[in-house]
Amino acid sequence: MSLSSPVLQTLEQQLALDGLTWDHSSLPQAAVLVALSDEDQPRVILGRRALHLTLHPGEIAFPGGKREPQDRTPWVTARREALEEVGLDENLVHALGELQPLVTRTGFEVHPCIARVPPALDLTVDREEFDSVFTQPLYRFADRELFRLETIRVDGRPRKVPHYRMEGDNIWGVTAAVLALLANIAYDAGLDLQRNWNSKP
Repeated sequence: MSLSSPVLQTLEQQLALDGLTWDHSSLPQAAVLVALSDEDQPRVILGRRALHLTLHPGEIAFPGGKREPQDRTPWVTARREALEEVGLDENLVHALGELQPLVTRTGFEVHPCIARVPPALDLTVDREEFDSVFTQPLYRFADRELFRLETIRVDGRPRKVPHYRMEGDNIWGVTAAVLALLANIAYDAGLDLQRNWNSKP
């Protein structure tokens, strides 16, 4: 099926979609689904993590989760988690490609799976995982006025962490890094993350 969005066409051309298997890593692995609506200006699905969660409560994130032993590829993990967390039917998820895996401050290797989905979706939020789900136009993440780097200390060392401030939400960490990387590909945004997110800092 041909894509209606030039932005998604660019992403499909630029993103890797070969192999689709887990790499060999000593780190625990996870996958997230970066779902983009197939329309002229794609919107990305994001969720606000439930406040009762032990890890990253209240933070903005993509649907996703840890790799299970039976998961053959990151896409298996990403599709399953998106179905469980936001009710996104895996039959509506069409792969565009993957970004290189990113390493979180907590030592997880996260595989971003970039997909197109229909513009109109009837999502069902799992309140155990997310307090709410919303969308943002992808082009907003190319806006230099919304993007900033902040320095935090991890294990006593300074580390640059990307942030977006939008409508009172602070989107940061790996989620912000993925969005900035996509903005650089889709819109030639030129956002500088100032470090290699594909390795542990």
